[in-house]
Amino acid sequence: MELFRIKRDLPLMKHALILNVISFLTFAAAVFFLVTRGLHFSIEFTGGTVIEVAYPQTAEIERTRHTIEQMGFGEVQVQNFGSSRDVMIRLPLRGDVKQTELVDKVFTALCASEQGQVSPHQVVTPQGESVTKQVCRTAAGAEPITLSRSEVVGPAVGAELAADAAKALAVTVVGIMIYLAFRFEWKFAVAGIIANLHDVVIILGFFAFFQWEFSLAVLAAVLAVLGYSVNESVVIFDRVREAFRKFRKMTTPEVIDHAITSTMSRTIITHGSTQLMVLSMLLFGGPTLHYFAVALTIGILFGIYSSVFVAAAIAMWLGVKREDLVKVAANREDPNDPNSGAVV
Repeated sequence: MELFRIKRDLPLMKHALILNVISFLTFAAAVFFLVTRGLHFSIEFTGGTVIEVAYPQTAEIERTRHTIEQMGFGEVQVQNFGSSRDVMIRLPLRGDVKQTELVDKVFTALCASEQGQVSPHQVVTPQGESVTKQVCRTAAGAEPITLSRSEVVGPAVGAELAADAAKALAVTVVGIMIYLAFRFEWKFAVAGIIANLHDVVIILGFFAFFQWEFSLAVLAAVLAVLGYSVNESVVIFDRVREAFRKFRKMTTPEVIDHAITSTMSRTIITHGSTQLMVLSMLLFGGPTLHYFAVALTIGILFGIYSSVFVAAAIAMWLGVKREDLVKVAANREDPNDPNSGAVV
């Protein structure tokens, strides 16, 4: 399926040097902000308190979030989980407040927002133990909110998650490089992985510059961008290989220009439809999906750019040629024999 077809190849490689200088400056700025400002890690990486509450009806997330934010705990996460009535609240670590006191303060504030009061009640667990539990009740005796559970995510767990995230990123990068080397040729593998790392570092640079919260959802978006970007590079590399076989008189820059131009319609359809879906998450997904969608948006836009002007240009500068991709069958006849190949 094509929206349009460009009849003349666009001379993109003619401007590759200028565009890659711009790309390098953007990459260097991203690295600078990562080094000087660092990432603003979420509670999953730094540790914090997790509180789960349940409502008898669909929870009003915005009201719950507003109530928590007014308490001045800093960066908080409020989201549904399991069902529309269950709410998970994540609070950053606070050395000046004990966990039990923190949970009591939050639950009391949420109870007050529902016109209720918190009072201790003795309850019997399924194991037969009698424990004291904070219960929220209104004047009519209703229970507008229930404290399901609370726990602390320690900084050691967060450090382990960060280490696992770095390993996942490294394994993904190595796997992509091995795949490209087997699928095409080592020059394409080097070009493709540089382009992919270019996208990842620029995404991280945006998050470092604006100090957006870097969570597990954002990490998932970064890994998705890696796969998404390499897919675009593979499509262009495939067209390069086909063009080398079909157009024997074309130079390498001309072949790459033809490959990129011939995939232009496909690129617009694929990336445009994906961006529409991501844009819907960005506009209507709420705070939970906001930074996930932001990371994907940056990755999609820079993924198109890097596949065309970074991966293709680096492959060209590494000296990729027809012989690298098109295997010429060995001539079994004697090349010095004037009658070689003659049919009698």
